[in-house]
Amino acid sequence: MITSALIVLGGLGIIFGIGLAIASRIFHVDVDPKIEKIEECLPGANCGACGYAGCSQYAESIVKDNEEIDLCAPGGDEVIAKIAKIMGKKAGKKEPQIALIKCQSGGNDNTKFKYKNKGIKSCQAAMELDGGHNVCEYGCLGFNDCVDACPFYAIEVDENNMRYVDPEKCTGCGNCVDACPKDLIELIPISKKVNILCMSHDKGGVAKKSCGNETACIGCSICAKKCPVNAISMEDKLAVIDYDKCVVCGICAEACPTGAITDKIENRPQPIIKEEDCIGCTICAKKCPVEAIEGEVKKPHKIVEEKCIKCGICLDVCPKDAIVPKKE
Repeated sequence: MITSALIVLGGLGIIFGIGLAIASRIFHVDVDPKIEKIEECLPGANCGACGYAGCSQYAESIVKDNEEIDLCAPGGDEVIAKIAKIMGKKAGKKEPQIALIKCQSGGNDNTKFKYKNKGIKSCQAAMELDGGHNVCEYGCLGFNDCVDACPFYAIEVDENNMRYVDPEKCTGCGNCVDACPKDLIELIPISKKVNILCMSHDKGGVAKKSCGNETACIGCSICAKKCPVNAISMEDKLAVIDYDKCVVCGICAEACPTGAITDKIENRPQPIIKEEDCIGCTICAKKCPVEAIEGEVKKPHKIVEEKCIKCGICLDVCPKDAIVPKKE
C-alpha cells in the first residue's frame, strides 16, 4: 500500500511539474529590460507620490505609457537623471517640494478646546464628531494622522504635541496632505520660506478669539496691499499666497499684525553691485521684480536701495558674481 501510494504521488508530481512547465511557456510575458532598470533606480518606498500604487507600476508606466520621468518625489534630481539616461530623454531639474502645515494651533498649550476628546485618538474620527474639539473649526485637531501617514518619519511632535516638518527628511510625497481631514497641509517649493500659517475663514474678531495663540489671519488684507508683486490675494476672508509669483521678500510677514505669516529667512542683507566686476549684461535688471536696478547695456549697473525689497534674486542670477551682500 505504501509503495503504491508513493508511486501514485510521484507520478502526479511528474504530471503536475510537466503541466506547470508547459503553462509557464504558454503564459510567459516578456518584461522590457528598461522596466527592471528603472525599478532598480527608484527608491522602493512605494509611497504613492507619483500617483501609482508602487515603484514597479510607475516604472512600467514610464516605459509602456510614456509617463513623465520626474514624478518620484523621494528620488529627486538624481533619480530623474538615471531614468532619463535609460529612456534616452533629457533630464530637467525640478525644485523639491516640502510639506507645509498651515496652522499654528493643535498643541496642548496653544489651543482652545470645546470639550475633552476621550474617543479614538484620530483626527479623522474626531472630525466626524461635530468637526472636532478645537474651538477654531479650521484648526489642527492634534491627533497626528499626518505623523502616522508619513513613510519617511519627516513629521515629528514636540513636547507640546505640536507637529513640525523636518526638511531634511521630507520628500514631498504628499501622504500627509491626504491624511489631514482639515486640509491643513500643502506641498510647496522648498525655496518658498515665507508662509501663511492659518486656514481660518472666520471674521477677524472671531478668528483671533478662537485661536489659542491668537496668530490667526484676521482678513485685514494688509499683506496683500504691501506685497510688491501682487502674490497675495484675499479668498473668503483669508490671505493666500501664490507661490508662482512670490519672491520671498518677507514684506508681508513684517506687515502682518497677528503673526499669521512667518518668515524663515533670518537675515536679508542689502545687495550691492561691484562696479569693477559688473559687465552690464542687464540680467539682474530684467529679473528684478520691482525695477530697483538701473544701468545701460555693457556699463556697470546700480541698485536703488530705496526701491530694493532684498528678495535676493539678483544675487542668484548674476553670472559674474558681481552682486554681493552689503557689509554693515
